[in-house]
Amino acid sequence: MSGHSHWAGIKHKKAANDAKRGKVWSKIARIIIVAAKNGGPDPGQNLALRYAIDKAKQANMPKDTIEKAVKKGAGGGDMIAFVGVVYEGYAHGGVAIMAEALTDNRNRTAPEIRKIFEHHGGSLGSTGCVSYMFTKKGLITVLTKDANEDDLMELALSAGAEDIQNTGEVYEITCEQSAYEGLKKALDDKQIPTQISEISMIPQNSIPITNAESARKILSLIDELEEHDDIQNVYSNFDIPDDIIAKVQQA
Repeated sequence: MSGHSHWAGIKHKKAANDAKRGKVWSKIARIIIVAAKNGGPDPGQNLALRYAIDKAKQANMPKDTIEKAVKKGAGGGDMIAFVGVVYEGYAHGGVAIMAEALTDNRNRTAPEIRKIFEHHGGSLGSTGCVSYMFTKKGLITVLTKDANEDDLMELALSAGAEDIQNTGEVYEITCEQSAYEGLKKALDDKQIPTQISEISMIPQNSIPITNAESARKILSLIDELEEHDDIQNVYSNFDIPDDIIAKVQQA
């Protein structure tokens, strides 16, 4: 999982940097609108909305923009009807890919996603072809420079963490969904900054990738998927060492 989360950390930073261009914010606004429409405007009573707002804050989305999206979703009336779709397939080397989307036109999005897979040496599969390889859990990462490992482990485990791994650059903390809110609050109360904080699809097993060219194809596929307007989240089960990722970034 370490390679997966390391790349997720890179993408998190990229999202924060790209937010000023509006693309990341528009994606998150779509999530907020759908969450508010389906579960109401109160994040205290709407877990999906609370998670969406947390994601917006992580991307430095302005408060008034968040509030407008909530009002738009809760207001009902005439608006674009988005539906959630999960696209599953394989990247180069048999690496599993799950891409969560919100789309207003499945007939448009599906062939576009298929084309992206094929362009990078992958293939779009049928529903359920890889989802069984993942488990939905809470995922929180903390930079190793921001916390003492022993102190963090004691705090996280007492707050419901299931596993903590030191990957060198970050501590990866996973927990059951039911423990996520309490764990996040425990870290916030101690003012421990988090890099990633979300409900994620965690791979049960990882596929090691040690070839730079294979890594490039996998990461290029994920990168293009994440650039697609309808794609909200991309999950994978690759494990690419940091030195291979560095080679890909330098190429």
